[in-house]
Amino acid sequence: MNFSDTERARLLALITEKSFYRADEGESFELASGATSTFYFDMKPSLLDPEGAALIGKAILDHLAETEFDTIGGMAVGAIPIVAAVCTLSWPARPIPAFFVRKDVKVRGLARAIEGNIAENSRVVLVEDVTTTGGSVLKAVDAVEARGCTVVLVLTLVDRREGAGAALRARKIPLDALYVRADFGLDEA
Repeated sequence: MNFSDTERARLLALITEKSFYRADEGESFELASGATSTFYFDMKPSLLDPEGAALIGKAILDHLAETEFDTIGGMAVGAIPIVAAVCTLSWPARPIPAFFVRKDVKVRGLARAIEGNIAENSRVVLVEDVTTTGGSVLKAVDAVEARGCTVVLVLTLVDRREGAGAALRARKIPLDALYVRADFGLDEA
């Protein structure tokens, strides 16, 4: 699937409009990592927008066109709309099954940590909406590896460039990003 420069610019504009926030002077946002920041990405409005979902799915399919992998997944909740868009748009050209990792193991029914389509020994691409330090995606890496699978790539929509790349390199897992903080007019960390 060819993701054009025009589509890339449109997706950046959509994320900027719907999902990018700057704190008022003297204020800050608390991040999942516990750190604070003068800017914040809430990707849910972009991910759950029809145009946003289609553009994100298409961008990821284009980015992964040459990547050898069996399934795509990530942590609940942020990765769920991403993998749903990719899974849907992949049909029928290159069907890509999807899964998500629960934050807490389900205590009833089948008591699964991972829901969806992932087989032992699969080659996995993990996706995230935003990466900061990598703590969230490393939980997904641990769950997938415990299943006997190999993470071949982590692909994030936005990399804040605040440590996730180094944390993943330490585990010998590459990190790619569709956008980085500089794309939003922010200085590199």
